[in-house]
Amino acid sequence: QVRLVESGGGSVQAGGSLRLSCAASGGTFSSWAMGWFRQAPGKEREFVGGISWSGRYTDYADSVKGRFTISRDNVKKTVFLQMNSLKPEDTAVYSCAAKGTSNYADRRPSSWNYWGQGTQVTVSS
Repeated sequence: QVRLVESGGGSVQAGGSLRLSCAASGGTFSSWAMGWFRQAPGKEREFVGGISWSGRYTDYADSVKGRFTISRDNVKKTVFLQMNSLKPEDTAVYSCAAKGTSNYADRRPSSWNYWGQGTQVTVSS
């Protein structure tokens, strides 16, 4: 069984930073592409960023490019999302996801195989 557990969410003021972590167990973490998605109240789930199995390639939504950074540690089986210069519109539940090694930049939530429970990020103006 594959299990993904997010941590690091919380409440910050606009301009602040948070670092999210997603710890994986089961499966073969080093062979998976990993991604972060978010969903705000009343909105559809949207792609935030993805990273290839090797960590060599990344992709980001235009709305977070230059502010967020995704990385991974295949020894610790953990993927991270460093969020800087946070804005109120970043407020959402953030979830990590895993899939096979192909297409780490897939924007479609339905294409991802495994999901964590999510962690709340709230940014106040």
